[in-house]
Amino acid sequence: LTRQCIGIVGARNASINGRKMATSLAKQLGAADRTIVSGLARGIDTAAHQGSINSGTIAVVAGGIDVVYPEENKALYDEIREKGLIIAESPMGQKPFAQSFPRRNRIVSGLSDATIVIEATLRSGSLITARLAGEQGRDVMAVPGSPLDPRASGPNHLIREGATLVREASDVLEVLNTFSGTELREPDYSRTNVTNFTNPAANSDHDIPADAHETIIDLLSFEATGVDELIRSCDLTHSALHMILLELELAGRIKRGSGNTLSLISED
Repeated sequence: LTRQCIGIVGARNASINGRKMATSLAKQLGAADRTIVSGLARGIDTAAHQGSINSGTIAVVAGGIDVVYPEENKALYDEIREKGLIIAESPMGQKPFAQSFPRRNRIVSGLSDATIVIEATLRSGSLITARLAGEQGRDVMAVPGSPLDPRASGPNHLIREGATLVREASDVLEVLNTFSGTELREPDYSRTNVTNFTNPAANSDHDIPADAHETIIDLLSFEATGVDELIRSCDLTHSALHMILLELELAGRIKRGSGNTLSLISED
């Protein structure tokens, strides 16, 4: 964590070339004294951890720190535990559930000075991670792919929207060195809202009513609704509403539009 961190995320059903790209980028960036952050999921995450296991890798897991998910990554989990770092927000023994993953994603992007997306559909969790990175003031980068591959639609969209196109590690380092300076810095924990990360009650599900998700769905329509208007119409804190919106977006029930608006997604 004392080194500059770079997140690498992408599709679970990644192609062979996508996994090779993730491993290669992780190795190159590790050789440049950068730490790789990912979510220990199948596909791109696994390849990124494998490529950086000997140079420095951080796995942010969705469940408790003692719960290995997916189980097929048990050997990789054990190796990261010995050589790298594993981070969890959930309590010990907690198995991951649907809402755990967007919460995990915001930590991956928050730890990283830049987040690189390799293979992701337009409605994937990886694109939500990229948006979170942008909201957190981090650099967003993407590896382009064939327009014929649905897994390339996410990265290609991000590049069209202004994300840095990545072909190799030098593209990443050029941006970080230009805008962040070449000096690596110690983490400034004085600016971190420590309570949100160390006190499980701060993000506890008990603070969110059981029917809150459906309440938000009922308040929205297929026409655009401003987030500020939604806040005024529901009895939720900003942090609770933000978390619910992340979960609904990841579930494919809502989408964000221009001008900080939201609308429902048709199930047709």
